[in-house]
Amino acid sequence: MSHHEDMKNVANHGIKHLGIIMDGNRRWARQHGLPTLEGHRRGYSLAKKIGDWCLNRGIEVLTLFAFSTENWNRSKKEVKYLMGLFEMMLTKDLDELNRKNIRLTVIGRITGLPLRLQKHIENAVEVTKNNTRGTLQLAINYGGRAEIVDAVKQLVKEARSASKITEESISEKLYTSHQPDPDLIIRTSGEQRTSGFLAWQAAYSELYFTKKHWPEFTERDLDEALSEYGRRQRRFGK
Repeated sequence: MSHHEDMKNVANHGIKHLGIIMDGNRRWARQHGLPTLEGHRRGYSLAKKIGDWCLNRGIEVLTLFAFSTENWNRSKKEVKYLMGLFEMMLTKDLDELNRKNIRLTVIGRITGLPLRLQKHIENAVEVTKNNTRGTLQLAINYGGRAEIVDAVKQLVKEARSASKITEESISEKLYTSHQPDPDLIIRTSGEQRTSGFLAWQAAYSELYFTKKHWPEFTERDLDEALSEYGRRQRRFGK
């Protein structure tokens, strides 16, 4: 067994889908006397790295909470900067994702995003759709309750009677249909709540909170979270 295979089997502790709430870019910047936007820039470069760390551990789906439906309340300058970062990920970084055989998906209310970004999303999803090594999923303009509302609206259009509405039929209409539910959700920066992230899908997910701000999260921190998940599974496993 190669080292890589070995890593795959040992290091992910059976995690197929990992969700991360990347919190604390602004706090990190303040602590270091840097502008807010520099915190976001650092957070963005880490988001690119963590995809590789997860791939190397054989995690199939990584969902990053990048921008919530509430984040529009931030300053125009900050929102514009974040939109620019997403655009970069969907254009300049696309070749790299393709080279690594990674599929990119975006979940959220995409029609509420700037038109140019919508076009880039459409293109990135199309260009990478046949890649098989893993899925990098960005939650942009995402809200967990909004997602459930959107799913129910779809269902009501299609279901002829209320009895046709089941947990399965709702799951199929979510942005994440055909994906495994997240096994583990990590939130950085000390807040101990999920803020609606994958609200339906995370009903049984293990939650892991760390005080570290997102820009300081390391590969070792990831392994600690995965090991903690492994310990919990063995203690409380079905």
